[in-house]
Amino acid sequence: MLRQIARKILSVLEYHDAELSILILDNDGIQEINREYLQRDRPTNVISFAMQEGEGAGLVPLLLGDVVISAERAATDAAEAGIPFIHEIWFLLVHGILHLLGYDHERGTAAEAELMEAKEAEIFALLLREFPL
Repeated sequence: MLRQIARKILSVLEYHDAELSILILDNDGIQEINREYLQRDRPTNVISFAMQEGEGAGLVPLLLGDVVISAERAATDAAEAGIPFIHEIWFLLVHGILHLLGYDHERGTAAEAELMEAKEAEIFALLLREFPL
């Protein structure tokens, strides 16, 4: 189902033929990646590695990159928010894919963060309508 959700997200964003990888880990696994590649020694909910940025960008235009999600963190966040675990995974996938496409809520302006949040909300609402549990 996650593959189907990813395809829908990419389709909505008009990246119909794009490719990405999705890796689901526990907190220890994502913390190791966060420490090794981002020098942040803590678990997080999602990390994206964009292939269309930096050295080598554009070599394979339809290969967007990698989205790494902590299922353990997603389960905790979903429980705290009172939402289904799978919906939290979907939201993190939306968030991660938007990062692969250049959306940035951390280093960008407040307007860029708002744009990303609005796009997340729009796509997530569409997923909830099209894939009811």
